Amino acid sequence: MTPFGEPVQLGESFVGDGANAAHINTVLGRAGSGAETAWATALATPRAGFAPFVTILQPGVPVKPFTLFVNKAAIEGDAHGNITWGAAQAGVAAGVADAVAAGVIPQAEVDDLRIIAAVWVNPAANDEHAVYRNNREATRTALVNGVERRPSTADVLAALERPYNPFYAGER
Repeated sequence: MTPFGEPVQLGESFVGDGANAAHINTVLGRAGSGAETAWATALATPRAGFAPFVTILQPGVPVKPFTLFVNKAAIEGDAHGNITWGAAQAGVAAGVADAVAAGVIPQAEVDDLRIIAAVWVNPAANDEHAVYRNNREATRTALVNGVERRPSTADVLAALERPYNPFYAGER
């Protein structure tokens, strides 16, 4: 069980707009759970364009709970790789640390938990500071949403009236 009575908590958040927006999905679970099995499996099975790695605040200082960064967009060149592995990854690490600092994730339990962060970085991203800020906020928000089991079913059903996303405006 996670610190909140759930075996696994799933979170989602989208922050920002345009090419520098962040879309984060999180999985938070206990060491020894299926979440940790998924964490270790993903780390051990990189493939072309997708190389999961442990998220760090600084070299040699991984964020806790240990967080696996999994890119959702294949790396398209040096600039995309640098902004993904640099600004986006730093934002994810800071967002996890923000969640711990705010008590969303209890400090006393960080060594017993694992996080998978699935991270979208648009290959057209061009502002590393915006990418950092958006990924920081999206990670923190995704973790809060997982803890609070958001969205509610009522919110999901209300959104059914007009589904849309940044790539589809919906029917009018």
